[in-house]
Amino acid sequence: MRPRITTFDEFRDAISAYRLPRVLLAALELDLFTAVGNRSWIVDDLAKELKVSERGLSILCRNLATAGVLQKKGPIYKNSRLGATALNGNHRTYRGGYLDLIRTHWADWARLLESVRSGLPIDHDIPDDPDYRRQFTWAMHHRTLEIAPAIAAQLRMGRAQTLLDLGGGPGTYAMAFLAKNPRLRATVCDREAALEVAKDIANTHRAGRRLSYLPLDFSKEPIPGTYDVIWYSNVLHIYSPDENQAIFRRAFAALAPGGRFIIQDAFLHDRQGLHPAEASLFAVSMLLFTEKGNTYSASETAKWLKAAGFMGVKILPIKKEAEDWEGGILEASPPGRRPTAIVRRTQSKGS
Repeated sequence: MRPRITTFDEFRDAISAYRLPRVLLAALELDLFTAVGNRSWIVDDLAKELKVSERGLSILCRNLATAGVLQKKGPIYKNSRLGATALNGNHRTYRGGYLDLIRTHWADWARLLESVRSGLPIDHDIPDDPDYRRQFTWAMHHRTLEIAPAIAAQLRMGRAQTLLDLGGGPGTYAMAFLAKNPRLRATVCDREAALEVAKDIANTHRAGRRLSYLPLDFSKEPIPGTYDVIWYSNVLHIYSPDENQAIFRRAFAALAPGGRFIIQDAFLHDRQGLHPAEASLFAVSMLLFTEKGNTYSASETAKWLKAAGFMGVKILPIKKEAEDWEGGILEASPPGRRPTAIVRRTQSKGS
């Protein structure tokens, strides 16, 4: 839990926390980790390579080494394991899509006051661009590369044969469920530009042959077909309460008897709607980037589900070290034969 700010010094320290993020972003903007690669460098040689001042780079690298993303021995710098892999544009595990998104968010968050005043996203007058949609979809894939398999390992699909990844973007979760369940077939539903990325990703996986694609504006159109499981991950916060309730009704109509509707999102869990703090803070992103989005409490989401006809709404227990959001998965089912428990029981590290 984020500590409360009660003194001026704590207030000052909270504001001053921008310093290390800005150092890290400067390194990304220079593509420093790619330039360092697998070599060892002295600062003056690296400064010539990057076409920056030796003084500026010396101070930057010292702080990157303090943070642990570079390693320093005497005058020599080299990449840490993280710097040489996920931050290195020449490595196969490079997370470029998500890093680009993080980098642009610095300037976006500097415009927060615009959205507070207007109640609108900062670029509300710019139409959605397919190129941006593809870039954003790659960013979401890079964000969920580890967490998707961790979640899929804990959620049993039981006898389910069909799964719909609703608003699934790159289909990273759909692929994780397919990899864990050899008899499962999945469909990822999203915009055309997002599905182009999903197809590219699926082509690199053997299980991708069991993935199909549904281009659809599910916020306005009925969902065709019938599914045993509908997975609605990190989409709830994009839409308003009314829009989500309409989507819930469409999901209800598309579920097989005894099916499961599983929602993963940044739920608030306390009565005042303040915690977890990360879920509350994430609502600021929704103010900046969506027309009507927000973060919602698990209890109000459960009410919307029941109003749509769902039963047995509950929070699924997920290991804390293997969850996207704290208490972040709700399950509901339409009336009918209840499915067997879907949480894969795992021993904690301490047992």
